[in-house]
Amino acid sequence: MLTEKLQIGYPTGTNVIRIEPHPWDVMLRHALDNYPRECCGIMLGTLQDGDERTVTTAIACRNSYEGDQSDRFELDPKDQLAAQRLAREQKLEVLGFFHSHPDCDSYFSATDLANSWPWYSNVVISIVGGVLNQAKAFRANETQTESTEEILTWPQS
Repeated sequence: MLTEKLQIGYPTGTNVIRIEPHPWDVMLRHALDNYPRECCGIMLGTLQDGDERTVTTAIACRNSYEGDQSDRFELDPKDQLAAQRLAREQKLEVLGFFHSHPDCDSYFSATDLANSWPWYSNVVISIVGGVLNQAKAFRANETQTESTEEILTWPQS
């Protein structure tokens, strides 16, 4: 197992996304297995008070981008439909998406912003030299002109 302990201790009333151990393992393993290409996936879970999200399920998806996948991803529409179906079946919400940034930091690029869905969380996992470097989460505004960083807690590897 890749996880040992959780980060805790964040202020209330802020945008928070917490990833439970099993989905974090899925996300991290997918990012590591796809390195040096970008991976992508979908996060399912629960909403509390509109500002706090808990990821209970992560779905590793196929990067269907047909160009250079070292700095670009595209979710396979079939994977998106399957994730929506699973969320309904398990009475969960689609909370957002995750992808990796090989050999660079976790940031929300102009391409990420332009292709994002407003109000959904976007976790960016930085893998440098085949090792986890950092992870951050972002939420785009409704016009996809800017994003705000969310407080992200995940199991430490």
